[in-house]
Amino acid sequence: MGTVELILIAVGLAMDAFAVSVGKGLSVSKVKPRHAMCAGAWFGGFQALMPIIGYLLGSSFAHIVSNVDHWIAFGLLLLIGVNMIRETVCGDEEDAPDSDFSARKMFVMAVATSIDALTIGVTLAFLDVNVWVAAAVIGVITFALSAAGVYLGFNFGTKVGSKAGILGGVVLIALGIKILLEHLG
Repeated sequence: MGTVELILIAVGLAMDAFAVSVGKGLSVSKVKPRHAMCAGAWFGGFQALMPIIGYLLGSSFAHIVSNVDHWIAFGLLLLIGVNMIRETVCGDEEDAPDSDFSARKMFVMAVATSIDALTIGVTLAFLDVNVWVAAAVIGVITFALSAAGVYLGFNFGTKVGSKAGILGGVVLIALGIKILLEHLG
């Protein structure tokens, strides 16, 4: 996997956290740097941690499925992408973020938005990737997009956040197709 693909995966994974951060920005009456740093640290940290956990789980059985690993990577990326798009299009109003930046609330949201990164970590176990570099790239990009999302939400409203999940899903599906085509062709 090349640098461009890794960055695209990181951006795709960051879209859930970005969308939640936009919502957090919408919910505050006055945005402060600590709001952006809080969102960036929680979301970026968990997005970096989860691929490592997934990689460790996946690498324990990667040798067993090495003949079909490209199909597994494609299937997982397709499922994650379709799920991101579905959640964006069919999302509940109950899931709208509030202005609570407490550790408890941020922990729950960070775990919820990083489950996809856990699955990506399993996928990375089947590919030629340094998981530490991948996790760092995913974490840094998620940190930056989440911090920016708080400010964008505060300044520009719901238009930005509502499209982020669709974009992230499309990027992950496209990467899954690319991986499959590279291994088949």
